[in-house]
Amino acid sequence: MQKFRIYCVTALLLGFAQTANAANTPSYPDLFVDDVKHELTAPAHWQQQQWQDFGWATLAVVGTAVIVDRPLRDEMRRHSGNSRFMHDIERFGAQYSLGVLGGFFVAGTLGGNDKALSVAQDGLTASIIASGIVTPAIKFVAGRSRPIQNAGIYHFRPFSGNASFPSGHTTQAFAVASVISAHYEQTWVKCTSYSVAGLVGLARSYHQAHFASDVVAGALIGTLVGQSVVEYNQQRRAGKIALLPDTSSGGVGLRLAGNF
Repeated sequence: MQKFRIYCVTALLLGFAQTANAANTPSYPDLFVDDVKHELTAPAHWQQQQWQDFGWATLAVVGTAVIVDRPLRDEMRRHSGNSRFMHDIERFGAQYSLGVLGGFFVAGTLGGNDKALSVAQDGLTASIIASGIVTPAIKFVAGRSRPIQNAGIYHFRPFSGNASFPSGHTTQAFAVASVISAHYEQTWVKCTSYSVAGLVGLARSYHQAHFASDVVAGALIGTLVGQSVVEYNQQRRAGKIALLPDTSSGGVGLRLAGNF
């Protein structure tokens, strides 16, 4: 399964590297490198409002852990079984999500649909950053045991290899859902995208792979990264000039970025 996901990501990356979105727009490799730098260094440049948002998000995760984790775990244990629907929906946090992005890529490339191609590009970038970098790093540091391990609700052993917090499948599902929703204004698109992503989180709890707070944390990471990637790339594709943080010279400064 992991080899299949790597193959899909590699195929999309190779396709993007050979495909231009439109004249005078940055290539996907350029977008990707800038996106990774932008997202991973973003906390160093957050303003007061962004730190407040982070605080509220943290409070939501902690509150979920205190109030919901135990009763939801117990409820899922009573109803957990071999549900075909839950197994299938769970895959939208893994290989199916890459298939969705692949569909947007094909539609964008063959149909000349710039919006669909942008969804594929932004979705893959957000997926790599959120579920390939951010969430695995937090998992490694947190070391939380999964519900199925019966080690307790608050069993954290940093660097132990335990990987319950946050949910990687949920991160992936919400990263893709947030990118699609950011590009399409239709209500039904947003409702469908986030509903499927939410069901992925529910399926992970159903299979006793994650606590509720793991799912909430994954959803927040995927959504915030996805929305940020879309907003940042829209500015670059539109050729807007923007002031961006620059730490390449050994200090912190600003640089002008834009397409001319």
